[in-house]
Amino acid sequence: MKKILVSACLLGYNCKYNGKNNLNEKVIKLKEEYEIIPVCPEVFGGLSTPRKKSERLNDKVISEINEDVTVFFNKGAEKTLEIAKKEEPSFCVFKENSPSCGVNNIYDGSFSNNKIIGKGVTTELLENNGFKIISELDLI
Repeated sequence: MKKILVSACLLGYNCKYNGKNNLNEKVIKLKEEYEIIPVCPEVFGGLSTPRKKSERLNDKVISEINEDVTVFFNKGAEKTLEIAKKEEPSFCVFKENSPSCGVNNIYDGSFSNNKIIGKGVTTELLENNGFKIISELDLI
């Protein structure tokens, strides 16, 4: 069976910054065709759940209390890349707008709910290493 990496929050794991999840039935349905490998770069990077909300601002990731948490996001991205290299997924389904997993859009770093065209730290690293990433919003 082909494998895919999936943002764990989309599978119902309570790993989102607020301790909740982003359960998505379209993503759950993928279990019928693929072996699902859940990933949460923020948790892999050493951040707790719940945690302060963070947004990407250029090459940094800043929390809502203005703490630079870039090192945690980079560590989580590297760990996710290790898993992707080992598992060789057909593609990845990541959570749109996330500072780690955003595929097409991310929040702009102002904590005012403004979205901009951009990629999360993990998405950018995986794409730069040849992995195909799609957003959960791209699922039909």
